Amino acid sequence: MNIYLLRHGIAVERGSPYYPNDDDRPLTPEGHKKMLRAARGIKALGLTFDLILSSPVLRARQTAEIVAGVFDKMNLLEFSPHLSTSGDVRSLVKQINEQFLDCGNILLTGHEPHLSGMVSKLAGDAGGFSIDFKKGSLCLLQAETLRWGKCAALCWLLTPGQLRAIR
Repeated sequence: MNIYLLRHGIAVERGSPYYPNDDDRPLTPEGHKKMLRAARGIKALGLTFDLILSSPVLRARQTAEIVAGVFDKMNLLEFSPHLSTSGDVRSLVKQINEQFLDCGNILLTGHEPHLSGMVSKLAGDAGGFSIDFKKGSLCLLQAETLRWGKCAALCWLLTPGQLRAIR
C-alpha cells in the first residue's frame, strides 16, 4: 500500500479576527496558487490515487479539492474526522483498514503535527523521529500491512518548492 501524506497549503494566519473558528481558516490566494502549481507537479510525477481522503477542515479540504481537480478525480474525494486538527491517527489507521483496504494508493490531506506524527509512528523506531513537514509538502510511505506502530518505510518527502518545480 502506498500512503501519500499531503499537508494543506498556506492558509490565513491563526488568530485572524475574520476567522474566530480555526477550522474555518481558508487557503490564502497565494496558498491556492502555490497548491495548484504543486498539484500539477504531483501529477507530472505520474502518481495515481485510488482514494483522496482529507480532513474536513476548510484549508485541508480546499487543498484536497485542488489536487482532485488537477487529477480530474473529484469522485475519489472523501473526508475523515480522523484527519482533522483534533483527529486521532490511530483511529485513522483503523478506518483505512476497515473501509479502504482495497485501495493501493491513498492520498491523505491533513495538518501538523498529525502528519509528521503519523510518519514517525509508522516508519520510525520505538522512539520515533522528527520530520519537518512544511505546508504543501508531500511524502510517501509504503507498507505491506498498515497497522499502528512501525510498519512502513518512508520513501521520500518533497517540499512544496520541489513539487512546484516539477514539470
